[in-house]
This record gives sequence, structure tokens and C-alpha cells, in this order.
Amino acid sequence: MATRKKIIPDENPPASEANAKTADLLQNTESGQGEFMTTNHGVRINDDQNSLKAGERGPSLLEDFILREKITHFDHERIPERVVHARGSAAHGVFKVYKPLSQYTKANFLNDTSAETPVFVRFSTVAGSRGSTDMPRDVRGFAVKFYTQEGNFDLVGNNMPVFFIQDAIKFPDLIHAVKPEPHNEIPQAASAHDTFWDFVSHNSEATHMIMWLMSDRALPRSLRMMEGFGVHTFRLVNAEGISSFVKFHWKPLLGVHSIAWNESQNISGKDPDFHRRDLWEAIESGNFPEWEMGVQIVPEADEHKFDFDLLDPTKLIPEELVPVIRIGKMTLNRNPDNFFAETEQVAFHVGHIVPGIDFTNDPLLQGRIFSYTDTQLLRLGGPNFHEIPINRPVVPVHNNQRDGLMRQTINKDRTSYNPNSLGNGCPFQAGAMKGGFTSYQERIDSKKIRERSPSFFDFFSQATLFYNSQSEPEKNHLTDALRFELSMVKSIEIRKRMLGILTYVDKGLAAQVAYGLGLNIPTDIGLINHGIPADADPQTYQPIIKEGALTKSASLSMANNVLDSIKTRKVAILAADDVNKDSLMTVKNALLAEGAVVEIVAPRLGTIRSTKNEEISVDKSLLTTPSVLYDAVYVPGGTNSVATLAADADAVHFLNEAYKHCKPIAADQDAVQMLEATYFSKKLPENNNDDTVIREGVVLGNDAASISTQFIKAMKMHRFWEREKPRKVPA
Repeated sequence: MATRKKIIPDENPPASEANAKTADLLQNTESGQGEFMTTNHGVRINDDQNSLKAGERGPSLLEDFILREKITHFDHERIPERVVHARGSAAHGVFKVYKPLSQYTKANFLNDTSAETPVFVRFSTVAGSRGSTDMPRDVRGFAVKFYTQEGNFDLVGNNMPVFFIQDAIKFPDLIHAVKPEPHNEIPQAASAHDTFWDFVSHNSEATHMIMWLMSDRALPRSLRMMEGFGVHTFRLVNAEGISSFVKFHWKPLLGVHSIAWNESQNISGKDPDFHRRDLWEAIESGNFPEWEMGVQIVPEADEHKFDFDLLDPTKLIPEELVPVIRIGKMTLNRNPDNFFAETEQVAFHVGHIVPGIDFTNDPLLQGRIFSYTDTQLLRLGGPNFHEIPINRPVVPVHNNQRDGLMRQTINKDRTSYNPNSLGNGCPFQAGAMKGGFTSYQERIDSKKIRERSPSFFDFFSQATLFYNSQSEPEKNHLTDALRFELSMVKSIEIRKRMLGILTYVDKGLAAQVAYGLGLNIPTDIGLINHGIPADADPQTYQPIIKEGALTKSASLSMANNVLDSIKTRKVAILAADDVNKDSLMTVKNALLAEGAVVEIVAPRLGTIRSTKNEEISVDKSLLTTPSVLYDAVYVPGGTNSVATLAADADAVHFLNEAYKHCKPIAADQDAVQMLEATYFSKKLPENNNDDTVIREGVVLGNDAASISTQFIKAMKMHRFWEREKPRKVPA
């Protein structure tokens, strides 16, 4: 092992001032480049490949301290994986606020427009283990650690704004239900099984979250193309002690995009690391992912003006009621140097807040504050997990906490207690006037009780709002997802219970799902085990849609994305020997100019020849590269190239699959033979005017420049979901 060596700027100049700040967090960065191998205690090792033995063929000796150290460290390399969010990927970056928010909060990082706050962001799936795929139908974790000048602030959220349960006491039950079933450890990273739906069908409060989980939000195209939410309602507190409620959002500048369920399943087989690879490669290539932080701020006086309870984590605030104010931008600009030391050992904690941000009485949030500390103590070896480099704040730490497993700080002070005189009273308590954290003084005058507020008992109105807000393709996907999941449930009674719950969301949805399951909608459905008094009339707790109430919310549908960019979209150019290089390069250069990532895919690796006998480098081969890894496909001209591809079953399948998944496709007029070899050619529209091209997402023409313009226009639409139902293609 190499000696620990702190990297200084002269040896490893940072790419930017922002990167220098985040690099400083890793105090124990080391590199073995050009160094002698040593033990963990600095002794140089003469031979690392042979243990110390009594003779050439004799037994190994107990005194071989080099062997024992190496084996012992190896035996303890793995730490317990996270109970949830075990599979993740992460990146370093910076956050910068646009304008001061002093009206609402005294948090320095939300007021100092000149500062770039270092961040470390971890994305994750929830249900699967570390070795599962990136691509299940699942919630995605979206956790951001801000290394502020007032200490670390962890915004620990998801890519969905609501949650399954209202009270943290039910969290172990939820996770036990969604994890693989205990008798056979099946299924991995999936919710389509009896125990999960048994739990959900007994907890009507989960209905809103189920709508999100069954929607396309559970199948993001990229981690860079999904929203993030703080889920809970927090408080902002300004310097005068005035409090406001706040919901935190992350809005990706690339837009919010998803993939098809069938496509997700295929990607899992072809590249189970699809999301983490996509994030890594984007950052390495300089296409830094960006999100704007948004806030929904509600004055404390307006806490009770809504038809829902702000403290209910199964509810969101529709943006039509409280607009999202975009207050700053986060840019991820550096990949981790070591996955284990950073991504695996990073410890996020919803209880890590800074002055100016505080908690509310959300019962799920309150339970998480306890749970995160307990989890880190188990995973990271004890109470000093905050000293692991990736978890250290950028400001000095001074307190009277001492010792414990894995302690790294060497405290020189004689005193480790307070108050004291021997240490001159140090460290001093800051007090509110010196930036010390003070909890918001909320008045509480209540009896201790194990009940839930009746304001939490509307379980369906926002589930209905979400469903009504979806586009027709999104509704179709949601219906298919429910059919798929419930078809995997073996218990007929569980299926019937879920159908009954769906009737409270939308009777048409329930009927469509029931048809796919071969069942009738039950008529004797009540509300089960969710905190409502046992003797209550279920109808009392059904949502009453008030006159003038919101029935749709544009922000809940991905169809309302701003479609103005193809930046970082991946395009495959299918080509073979004797390709028309002019048409290929014209389209390729136009795509690159718009920020797309373009790869030439051919029947073999190496190079292919152009019609002018020029060599063209091939990026990927059809043998190893499926269409599901790309966002669009182009086929350039060249008679022999087209003929070769038309006779290649993999190439034809590539196009059929891309069409099936509703992706934009472009082809030179000379490539008609290739299109005619596909199943979908008979489905193409007869007229090739601009409106038809964009509607169907297929571009065909004689002029490469014109093709480029129309192809880019089609790619900005992302997908042509409307071709899905009437034009299904076997692929």
C-alpha cells in the first residue's frame, strides 16, 4: 500500500477554483504513482507476492505481519450496505445562489451570491441491493450534501415529491414489504410481488405515491434528466426569527425525460450500469449536469389555507397554487476519485441542517432524524463517521466529543467538558448573535397521543389530480404498469383490494386494470388500517372536490417539458462499407453542433470505407450495441452500405426496436432499401410534409442539410409516444 500523501495544488492543479474547494475535502487523498509499497504503518515492503514460510514448501509463519495486515484488511473491506438506497452513483459539484433570500432565511449559502458552495450528490435506486441493475421501476434517491461555511446541510430527497407513508413508525413495514420476500429472497430490485402490494392495499395513504411509482417518473432516461424533491415541508427562518414553510425542488436544465418499460428491461440485460455510466461519461466529457434549485414558500400565516395538510408527506403543493421560485444553480463537475471512499462512505442525514433552516412536525421527517444517525453508526463503524473525508465539513470542528471507534482527530486540549476554567471556557457557545443554531420557537400545547390528525385522511384527491394531469401516453403507461405489477401478484385477494383502491382514484383506470387482470371490480371495498377510526363511515373520509378546486396540474406531466435542446442525447449512425461520407458527416456535424453525442455503429469494429475509399472510424459494433442505449438513429446513403445493413438482421432489429420505443429516426433517400427491410416501413405515412415528419418522428429526404434540420427538430420532441398504441412493432 502507498503511503498517505496529501495532494497539494502544485502537484495536482485543480481544474477550477470550485474543484479546488471540493478537492480539499479529501484530506487523505493518496496516489501510489512512483512510490515504494509500504505497510499501513509506513514500513517498506520487500516482497508482496510471497508469504513468509518455514522453508520453500513449509507452513506460513504467524509472525508474517505483512501477510496478516493484508489479509485482515481484505477481510474487512466490505461494510454493511445501506438498508435502502444501496445502489448509487455520485459526483462532486458546486452550488451558487442567484440572489439573496434574506427575506426568508439567514442561511449564508442562500444569501452569499459570490460564494460557490461545494456539493456532493448521490443518486440511487431504493429497493435493490448494491449489485442490482440501475434500471428497475423504482423511486430514485436524490441526496445533496452542501459543504457550507456554517456546517454541512444535507438535503436528502427523491425524484418524486411525495412518499408512501405518513408516519415514520411504518417505515420498517414498508421496506420489509418491498424488499425480496424473506423465504426465497425473490424478487430483486422489484416491487411486483405479493408482500409489497399486500402492504399497499392495506394502506390507502400510499395511493398517491403508487401513481408516481407506476408512472414514467420511475423510469428516468438519465439521472441528469430527472427532478429532485426534498419531499418534506421544512422551515426557513430569517434573521428576525420569522418562519416560512418551504418545499425544495431540483429542476434539471436538460428537461425531465423517461424511457419505455420494455426498453428499461432490455437495458438491464445489455448494460445494468446504464445510469451510472451515463453520469460518469457526461462529466468526464465536460457535459456537466445542471439543476436549478427551486423553492415553494408558504408564509406561516397560510399554513391551513389549503385543502391538504402541509405536514403530510404524501401530499405535494401544486405549482399552480404556489409557484416554484428558482433561486440558484447546481453544477456537477467532477467524478469521485474512489467509489468506496466517497460514494459508498458518504453519510447523508436529514438532521444535518444549518442556521436558517429548520424542521416541521411532519411525523415522517421526525422519525428520519433518528433513523439516519442510527444507520451511520452501524454502517460506518461508530460515532466518528463525520471524520471520514467525504463527510467532513469545510469549517473547523470544535467540541468536547472525544474518542470512540475510528477517531482520527488528535485533541490537544486538557479539558473535554463544559463549563470549564482550565481551558478558559473554550470552546465557547456561539449564541444566536454569533451564528449559533437556534431552533425555531414554535408554540406547542398538546396532549401526548398516538393518533393522526384528520387533516391527513384525504388519501385520494392528489392521486386523482396526478392521474388527470398525465398525457394520454402517460396514462397508458401507468395502466400497463399496474397491470404488469398486479399480474405478478399471486394472491387474487390482494389484486381485488388494489382494484378497489383504484376506484377511488379513477373508475376508468380501475376498469382498464381490472380488464387486464381478468377480474371484476369489487363492490365491497372499505378503507383499511390507515389510522381512520375503526367505526367511522368510510365515505366520511373520501375527498370532496370543492368548486373551483384544481383538477389538473401541468407540472405533473412530463409532456409539458420545454422541448428546446438535444444536448447530450446519444445518436447512433448506422453505416457499413461504401457509405456516403458526405451525408454522414453533414448530419453528424449538425448534431454535434447542437451538443448531441454521436457514435457510428457498424457490423464490425475498426474502420469502414466510404464511397470515395476513405477510412471512417467505427465507435461500436452491432454485435455489442443495442438501440436501447441511444435516443435516435440515422442511416446515411451509400448503395452498398445500405444493402449490407438491410441484409444484417441485427441492423434491421436495431431500427425496429428504435421505432417500437418511439425514438426519432432519420434516413437518406438512398437508404429506403434499409427502411423497407423493417417491419414498420409499411406504417410510415404516405405524405412526407413537415407536419407528418414531426408527428411520426421519421425523417426521410434527399438533402443531408435539410434532413439534419428536421432530425434535430424531431429529437427535441424526445419521443413520439403517440405512435405506440396504433403502431406497435415486434422487436
